[in-house]
Amino acid sequence: MGTFYGTWWLTKIGIYHIMVITTQGGRKMKIITVKDDLAGGKVAFEILSEKLAAGAKTLGLATGSTPLTLYQEIVNSDLDFSDVTSINLDEYVGLPAENEQSYVAFMRQHLFDVKPFQQNFLPDGLAQDLQAEVERYDAIIDSHPIDLQILGIGRNGHIGFNEPGTPFDMTTHVVDLAEDTIQANSRFFDSIDQVPKQAVSMGIASIMKSKTILLLAFGEQKADAVAKMVNGPVTEDLPASILQKHADVIVIADEAAASKL
Repeated sequence: MGTFYGTWWLTKIGIYHIMVITTQGGRKMKIITVKDDLAGGKVAFEILSEKLAAGAKTLGLATGSTPLTLYQEIVNSDLDFSDVTSINLDEYVGLPAENEQSYVAFMRQHLFDVKPFQQNFLPDGLAQDLQAEVERYDAIIDSHPIDLQILGIGRNGHIGFNEPGTPFDMTTHVVDLAEDTIQANSRFFDSIDQVPKQAVSMGIASIMKSKTILLLAFGEQKADAVAKMVNGPVTEDLPASILQKHADVIVIADEAAASKL
């Protein structure tokens, strides 16, 4: 386990704990512990607002249940995103944008329809040539450097759809989803058979290009992954562990997700 110092803060959005850990990767990682996901969304929103005020123009966005409280804070705010570009982490292969479980539909429902951006980029999961789509998306990321990347973390330590065993030098790629990930995502579908088995995902090397990474983790089921990400060895068996080597990572975890730190 790395060295750390910790402080409790009382702010307008409540009480939360900040701990800075020196990881085995040799970098300092800021861990913010909050009461629950609602408080986490508020803290994440404050960080995002500060980044925008400092000139951030490109946001890397995530889907799933984890960022929803952040997106709700954004929707309820008076922030203007008309000069901001978004780049999403991933998209299922085989789902049309009109499918309510596609990540295009998710982003429209929870953010884009209320807060228009200058431009939004998501992988095209219906591309006839997926290799060409991968190359297109890499070019988008290279031409729009991400100022702030929002991440969740899977129970198996995946970030984006980068499953355990994904090489750290991988850029955008087509992923065969792990059974654990399929099981976790099945709650969004009528049956597990409807869950896509592949996705186009921003790679770990792509994520690591981001200037700042803000990872959100809520719930007891994320506690093991968070602990290993922060205190375990840097290994491709736990993709999120590579964040120990990034220069600017902020983790916001509720008390349950941070319980094993």
